[in-house]
Amino acid sequence: MTVAGEPNLIVGEQDSELTGRLERELDAFNEAATGAAPHGDVSVKVTDADGRLVGGLTAWVWGRLCGIELLWVREDCRAGGWGSKLIRAAEAEAVRRGCERMMVSSYTFQAPGFYQHHGYVEVGRVPGIPGGHADVYLTKALTDRGPGRE
Repeated sequence: MTVAGEPNLIVGEQDSELTGRLERELDAFNEAATGAAPHGDVSVKVTDADGRLVGGLTAWVWGRLCGIELLWVREDCRAGGWGSKLIRAAEAEAVRRGCERMMVSSYTFQAPGFYQHHGYVEVGRVPGIPGGHADVYLTKALTDRGPGRE
């Protein structure tokens, strides 16, 4: 029962309105704290001759940092180098937008080795992922001025 004037605590499924509001509020707080406004999102996709998705990558840009959110390649196309092409295209776009560094997290059963092959360096890991796995955090300097190359 809710008493008038007291806050309501509501637990439920994903709430897109709440997500949008939290993103706006946190972006404003982060910009005030750092002086760097979010620069937006990046997407890269590959389609086959029939227009079907072969793979894609989504990322965000904030200040001089680009963070990969999602990278996926269709199973029957994984040996074609599309993951490498997607990541190189995203890195080039990040540099074009003034980024000096990339970051990504990948579960141990996914692709940390793929990112390391592309010059990413592990900077931390969080255990506790189901099946005894961990979430691996990696970063890569994109310019000679970036962290790790100073």
